Amino acid sequence: MKIRDILQHGNPVFSFEFFPPKNDEGFDQLFETIENLRKLNPGFVSVTYGAGGSTRSKTVDLVGRIKNEIGIESMAHLTCVGHSADEIRSVLNELEKDGIENILALRGDPPQGETEFVRPQNGFGHANELVGFIRKHYSFSLGVAGYPEGHLESRNLAQDMEHLKLKVDAGADFIITQLFFDNEYFFDFVRRVREAGIQVPVIPGIMPILNVNQIKRFTKMCGATIPGSLVEKLEAVQEDHDAVRDIGIKHATEQCMDLLDLGAAGIHFYTLNRSRATLAILEQLTGRLLPDKNEL
Repeated sequence: MKIRDILQHGNPVFSFEFFPPKNDEGFDQLFETIENLRKLNPGFVSVTYGAGGSTRSKTVDLVGRIKNEIGIESMAHLTCVGHSADEIRSVLNELEKDGIENILALRGDPPQGETEFVRPQNGFGHANELVGFIRKHYSFSLGVAGYPEGHLESRNLAQDMEHLKLKVDAGADFIITQLFFDNEYFFDFVRRVREAGIQVPVIPGIMPILNVNQIKRFTKMCGATIPGSLVEKLEAVQEDHDAVRDIGIKHATEQCMDLLDLGAAGIHFYTLNRSRATLAILEQLTGRLLPDKNEL
């Protein structure tokens, strides 16, 4: 089922993002987690695409298995990095053959060791070009990324919104945001999105904090900020894994409750291939006791 249709049902849509593991053991653990999450009836699951398409075959295989073997609607991430238009077409043909109906179209980050994105020969330099290509030749439902605090490469928020509008005008059906830890950034982002004339659904992306050093690395890479009061709480207990996890889950749960109360279309969880934190949050959001799951 196309995500643009799932989002029309009116109920909040919960979804989960995973990345292809490096080895067979990791895949076995991931499929066990996804199988347990199936009981929650998620709207969809997304699978990332490594830098430079480094996980191309694993991404294609994983989204196909999630949809066709486990029975959860799945969405493949697809980036412009390192691919010609013909190579992009080949990936899309594989996904279409497997019955995949949803794509998150991204420009992608430069490959490891490089600091700037370089347009591939006979390829695409921006996500809106990728969206336009897919919309012209295929019938996938298309999502794109939004940045509540602005993309690191944008000069200002106005320029960042111009880029987002280009992606939507090219044919995107919905927006999933980069992670954030202060909901005011999201609400301001949605306000600016609507003022720009963009009417597609905006799904907030939430990542529960489980490790202080890890989240600092992530926020440095993506430009997200952590509220000072939250940083103080985390740093005070950063050597206590359970305490950090409890603070992170509590903060993410409060974020989600606030977002849903004020009309968010759903929540997209950046799981880092772990289930316990997300399950704990959903338990509180839905008031349901969910299956126990060991941390991966």
